[in-house]
Amino acid sequence: QVRLVESGGGLVQAGGSLRLSCTASGRTFSYYAVSWFRQAPGKEREFVAAISRGGGVTRYADSVKDRFTISRDSAKTTVYLQMNSLKPGDTAIYYCAARNTIETNWEGYDYWGQGTQVTVSS
Repeated sequence: QVRLVESGGGLVQAGGSLRLSCTASGRTFSYYAVSWFRQAPGKEREFVAAISRGGGVTRYADSVKDRFTISRDSAKTTVYLQMNSLKPGDTAIYYCAARNTIETNWEGYDYWGQGTQVTVSS
């Protein structure tokens, strides 16, 4: 079992930055690939970014490429999502999720955090 906790959300103006953190407890986090998903009101949950177990492979949704960066610390206990040049369209609840390999479909994940709200004002 892995317990995931997100933090770092908040309210920011368009063009600003936030860094989200996903911290794990329980089974060794380094066993898992980790992804960020987001869900805006009335919309489906969508893939944002993913990082492999070792951190050497990353994937991004086209909508966030060149603005967001996913990384994990050397101890691999925390995964970060650095979000720059934020837009009102980035407003959503952001969730981190873990599974054994990278997968962009949210239905394939075993473990989820509770989510953190990101609101970008225009």
